[in-house]
Amino acid sequence: MNKRLLASLAIGAVAALGLSACATDAGSNGGDGDGANGGDKTSLTIGVFNGWPEGEAASYLWKIILEDKGYDVTLEYADAGPVFAGLSTGDYDVALDGWLPLTHADYVKEYSDVVDLGAWNEDAVLTLAVNEDAPITSIDELAANADAFGNKIVGIEPGAGLTQATQEQVIPTYGLEDMEFITSSTPAMLAELSAAIDAGENVVVTLWRPHWAYDEFPIRDLEDPEGTLGAEESIHTMARPGFEDDYPQLTEWLKAFTLDSELLYSLENVMYNVDDVPRDFTDVVTQWMSENQEYVDSLTS
Repeated sequence: MNKRLLASLAIGAVAALGLSACATDAGSNGGDGDGANGGDKTSLTIGVFNGWPEGEAASYLWKIILEDKGYDVTLEYADAGPVFAGLSTGDYDVALDGWLPLTHADYVKEYSDVVDLGAWNEDAVLTLAVNEDAPITSIDELAANADAFGNKIVGIEPGAGLTQATQEQVIPTYGLEDMEFITSSTPAMLAELSAAIDAGENVVVTLWRPHWAYDEFPIRDLEDPEGTLGAEESIHTMARPGFEDDYPQLTEWLKAFTLDSELLYSLENVMYNVDDVPRDFTDVVTQWMSENQEYVDSLTS
């Protein structure tokens, strides 16, 4: 099994063992006193979506940057729904992986008091992906060729926006009701993808860009002529109510934060393409930051 996949599976295992619990009081309630950075509180809890590498990469980047400036930063792992709920109640201070206007639109509507600090990447898109030599090029060919894919579509977490879009839009629009739609987790999907490609079998999975799987595996997206998965989206920083008052300096930094896809891929590569499976990415992200120092410095200048 490839090295990046092992890393991703390990992350899921760590989350399952306890990191997915609700955030502690170190978040919005833990910032005793004002810090040296523009009056910011000193403690911060970042909610990280299980199985979403782009958000984890951005979260580690900001954790290290802020700790270097005297903040006390905690990363807490959970699925997207619980993170949005936790932002609304103040259990988390900020999360860096809100996909808009489609994927997380229902959460934004449900938790309308969560604050959108703006997009940091504009190249996000939901997809159905297949092995490079698959016999079809478009989702509208999938029903007629279901047997070639074992009559199944391999998905990710049941509560993910991508899962909802697949269930409510893709499947009924393209007549895929007779195919089994398997949902469990992103690591499980990646394991199925890796195994099928190693075995030379056809496979169709729900996926998204930006994701390191496009660099690791010989895969391509299926065309979506009916637009069921939407156009390109943006990845946003989402914050709890009152965040801007408690972290005025950090609010400015996060509103100005951008990370283009090419730079993001390079960060994901050093995190997930490793010989030894890490449980903490601090060292590799710190090294990446030293090699991209001008960019890192610009985030807080």
